Amino acid sequence: MKNILILMLLDLMLISGPCFAEGNASNPLAKVKNTDIRAQYHDKQDGSYYWDFWLADGAFMATDKLKIKYELHYWKTDVTGSSENAIESLHVKPIYFPKSGKLGDWNYSLAIGLEWIKDFRNTDQGIGTGSDQLAPLVGLALNRKPGWVFIPLLQHFLSYRGEDVNKTATRLIAIQSLENAKWLKYDLIVPFDWENDNAIPATAEVQFGKMHNKKFGYYADLKAGLGSDRPYDWGVGIGARFVY
Repeated sequence: MKNILILMLLDLMLISGPCFAEGNASNPLAKVKNTDIRAQYHDKQDGSYYWDFWLADGAFMATDKLKIKYELHYWKTDVTGSSENAIESLHVKPIYFPKSGKLGDWNYSLAIGLEWIKDFRNTDQGIGTGSDQLAPLVGLALNRKPGWVFIPLLQHFLSYRGEDVNKTATRLIAIQSLENAKWLKYDLIVPFDWENDNAIPATAEVQFGKMHNKKFGYYADLKAGLGSDRPYDWGVGIGARFVY
């Protein structure tokens, strides 16, 4: 299965790839309506693995200025020494866009939001954090030259039930539109875990995708853990996108 994922990723890379980055659903601040189905494999430092199946990864615009994003995760892992699988978490994230305009040569859209994370208490199977969390966020969508969007984000995760979580994550996303409705997404996440000796479980991801038509697209991900606190060594993934 891992070899199939890698071959699909290479196939996307070799196809010469307009996809408008501003409206690309891979941009968490894009004002779009979509549902994605995804599968991501992660190889950990201790030799174990986990699959993260995104049973739903979508969003819709409740109003012109309010976006609702949602995710439902199901994991399969052998981190406990035997194969386990269960629902991991549900995420609901309202995002409000209070202002947009220009900053010098840059067009911008400001976003503020609050993510609710419900954990399904399967930590005995090596799945989830055992913590229900609230995570306020602030971000900007910045565009200056055609075909590129940059999205810096800051989000703080704090538990209100279950295991203690106190983590601040900085994130930088860049999305490049290519020819023939293809795109590249670069995603760097650097969290600071205040509960665990200020650990920094950083990750990086590159995504290659194509919209087959206005309603359907597909993509592949290459992932890497960074530094000594990395949550995994490497990962690969695939996804299908449905746009409404």
